[in-house]
Amino acid sequence: MIGIIDYGMGNLRSVQKAFEFVQAKACILTDPQKINDVSHLVLPGVGAFSDGMIHLRERGWVDPILDFVKTGKPMLGICLGMQLIFDSSQEDAPAIDDPVPGLGLVQGQAKLFTGPAYGVGKLKVPHMGWNSIDIQKSVKLFEGIDDQSYFYFVHGYYCEPADSSIAIGITDYGKPFCSSLQMNNIWATQFHPEKSQRVGLKMLENFAAC
Repeated sequence: MIGIIDYGMGNLRSVQKAFEFVQAKACILTDPQKINDVSHLVLPGVGAFSDGMIHLRERGWVDPILDFVKTGKPMLGICLGMQLIFDSSQEDAPAIDDPVPGLGLVQGQAKLFTGPAYGVGKLKVPHMGWNSIDIQKSVKLFEGIDDQSYFYFVHGYYCEPADSSIAIGITDYGKPFCSSLQMNNIWATQFHPEKSQRVGLKMLENFAAC
């Protein structure tokens, strides 16, 4: 059974329906004490980083998530869920050198798209729409998925892992950034597989088989 964390951020039902479409059993978890009843865990999310961490803390999810990862069972972070597993984020931070703390499962930071490539008449932030991924490694998550396949993105911040070798997919949007990663039993995608049609469904099917 795949457990999808309900912490008040994101369209959980769309993720659940996508898993069900590929014949994978999935439930929405509202009680952190039920986390040990599932074989796989999904941390989805849409919205601001600081709000996400506040909701996770207030609803009692932080320690159960950290304990789940220690069991070695597979976990998948999607969009905001990917950013939340990092050490910190620049989003809503009082200063660049004073970022908002995250779950700390992956060393690195979520950073704002900035630079000469963005602005009026140039690339818009947030990055919204279809974009391709440059697959870096042959891994379970990408089985049956072609390199340069297109996925659906909606985000204004991107993840920069301290260890670049954990990036399994790279996407270019004014600059190359880590759009998917694997570190031991942790997987994460900046894009929304549940909104990415056939290739996204295949990716969720692959995760369910991990």
